[in-house]
Amino acid sequence: MQQEASAPPLAGLRIIEFAGIGPGPFAGMMLADMGAEVIRIERPNAGSPTGQGAHELDFLARGRRSIALNMKAPGAVDLALRLVETADGLIEGFRPGVMERLGLGPDVCRARNPRLVYGRMTGWGQNGPVSKTAGHDLNYIALSGALWASGEAGRAPSFPLNLLGDFGGGGMFLAFGMVTGLLKAARTGSGDVVDAAIVDGTAALMSMIYSRRAMGLWRDERASNALDGGVPWYGVYECADGGWVTIGALEPQFWAVLLDRLGLTAQEMGDRADRGTWPAMRARLTGVFKSQPRDHWVDLLQDTDACFAPVLSPAEAPGHPHNQARGIFSEGVVQPMPAPRFTDASTPLPTTPPAPGADSRAILTDLGLAADEIEALFSGGAVT
Repeated sequence: MQQEASAPPLAGLRIIEFAGIGPGPFAGMMLADMGAEVIRIERPNAGSPTGQGAHELDFLARGRRSIALNMKAPGAVDLALRLVETADGLIEGFRPGVMERLGLGPDVCRARNPRLVYGRMTGWGQNGPVSKTAGHDLNYIALSGALWASGEAGRAPSFPLNLLGDFGGGGMFLAFGMVTGLLKAARTGSGDVVDAAIVDGTAALMSMIYSRRAMGLWRDERASNALDGGVPWYGVYECADGGWVTIGALEPQFWAVLLDRLGLTAQEMGDRADRGTWPAMRARLTGVFKSQPRDHWVDLLQDTDACFAPVLSPAEAPGHPHNQARGIFSEGVVQPMPAPRFTDASTPLPTTPPAPGADSRAILTDLGLAADEIEALFSGGAVT
């Protein structure tokens, strides 16, 4: 008989999340996906955490419990600190100084709970010449060098959505920092403050590119390198039906498989080491892929070592056999499942995102407050 999987990896940990947008909620989602209990502190009448659409469809807020606090009302800040006392970690995504002005800065919180790991998510970081100015994903990845390197030659840099900055360089680094801090707290008994900045994280994601520059293997010209669309064997090609496919045959053995499947020879394609052959090589591949619809190339190349994949829309991706076999997307209302996977721990789809304040009474009861105390907090406007 197959043994049941154990509890999720972060089960038993409690995180207090001050509601925000983008990378902070994404980090909270990652922690909740791994089994941490995440209590989200919302503003009164906050609506959907993203400000758009129904709260139950805001997947970044899944797996939480929610309490709505009016920090301007008497008792709200003290109540937040009582929650902090019960927590292993806290995450917030305000501009530098905001939490301090609320009376909830790291010094105050860690004085109440020395084991607390206090996670701070910003674009620019807690210090630096522009740390207190407004910004968004595009600005942060611009400062790291990542945006400049993205796009076609001779054109403006292209937008990698907000995946690179907000979520890759931001939320994932905050989640990593929190888990690292929690491990330290478990080992030493002392928490820490995590200064997670999108510009820092995005620069870290660029480590291999900066390494290649240092080695003289990277040109500061868009679409002139192996990984930025500069070589014909690593790129996106249009098909006869308007669909697109990707080729990533970087290594010679994979290039050989691709040519064989396409009915081409290395001799007619030319020497890959000679940049002078690349325009003709690209033109030949462009013509080949434009000659047939996308499904033709899927049938011909998908199950080979040609380093191939079709370009799928968000509507198509959940239906791809590989994505279905791995359960990458949920059934019903489609959303990405928790990642990564574990052999001996379960990571099921978390609960539906709650309405702001949906769990206020239950959270206060769990905190040990008496019924009359809870009613006083509601009547006084500290809790909604």
